[in-house]
Amino acid sequence: MTADIAIRVPEELMASEPAEVRGSGRDDVRLMVSRGTEVSHHAFRDLAGQLRAGDVLVVNTSATMPSAVDGTLDGERVVVHFSTLGPDGRWAVELRAPEPSGSTRRRTGTRARTTVALPGGRRLALEEPLSAAGDRLWWARADTPDVPGLLARYGRPIRYAYTSGDQPLSAYQTVFALPSPDGVGSAEMPSAARPFTVELVAELVRRGVWFAPVTLHTGVASPEAHEPPYPERFEVPVSTARLVNAARAGRRRGARGASPKGRWRAAGGRIVAVGTTAVRALQSAAGVDGVVRPASGWTDLVVTPGRGVRVVDGLLTGLHEPEASHLLMLEALAGRAAIGAAYAEALSGLYLWHEFGDVHLILPDENRHAPNCSCNGW
Repeated sequence: MTADIAIRVPEELMASEPAEVRGSGRDDVRLMVSRGTEVSHHAFRDLAGQLRAGDVLVVNTSATMPSAVDGTLDGERVVVHFSTLGPDGRWAVELRAPEPSGSTRRRTGTRARTTVALPGGRRLALEEPLSAAGDRLWWARADTPDVPGLLARYGRPIRYAYTSGDQPLSAYQTVFALPSPDGVGSAEMPSAARPFTVELVAELVRRGVWFAPVTLHTGVASPEAHEPPYPERFEVPVSTARLVNAARAGRRRGARGASPKGRWRAAGGRIVAVGTTAVRALQSAAGVDGVVRPASGWTDLVVTPGRGVRVVDGLLTGLHEPEASHLLMLEALAGRAAIGAAYAEALSGLYLWHEFGDVHLILPDENRHAPNCSCNGW
């Protein structure tokens, strides 16, 4: 399930290391802003100039786990990526083959009822594939309930081939990350929030921008188009549901009698998700009426143009590979023409892709649409 955007991202545009290693600050990455098919270019540290008092930024507070652990299977070295803790205590895991560069590659031939030897004398029993459609991800049971403790002692952040070397776990944490009571977090960083700094957050708060927390523990990403989504844990707290609903209700009240452009300016209160995970969490907690209710549990939601987006008005996100299902969400929010125009600009402007790269802010085209229209303001 992928979007139909025909682009090729050259290797030199794949960010191989954090901005700090490149001699810059986190908030020195570039910011591309889309309003319909119009695109403008900024530094991320100037984000406040693209927002206004009353806007609500919905942020994912999930902390990144050191999810990659070395092991052996039948005498062969493997790297285990711990993805998601299931409701029955099993973990969704991916077994990878180590590369001399320190990254990993796809491993095939994994079989059920085999056991991986882990550090500290621990063992991991592979039980069954997550999906009959493939054998990349497996349900597995460790011989200890304290897998987060095992990861904290022996694990490291998941790293992919486009990166130039290992980075400390701190490089994969966002300013919004909070430890969960059970130690579980995300297998991969909710990277749209990475460029935020404490100073920038303070500036946005001074300017009247609200922050609303949600939690969605992300699993390992999949490049496989045939793989169905698998459930991930999420939570939308009472405070966030109330804030989002109040902003949307206030915007509807302020829209009466104003021009299309004036409706947005008079009412304010745009809901801008920071990352696709924040969209999925909010959408999973929203009813068909668009009202967000406090919720926690599991979601396998994939946002597509056919499903639509009921809650958010804008999205801050990274730049995604053309085969990523995340692009379907972007198309659902802004339309294929807008996303195609933005990605063409990103390529010609030499923007950087992936978790250490540049970011893309998608906002409504206020000159054309009202916030209370049935198409979510686009």
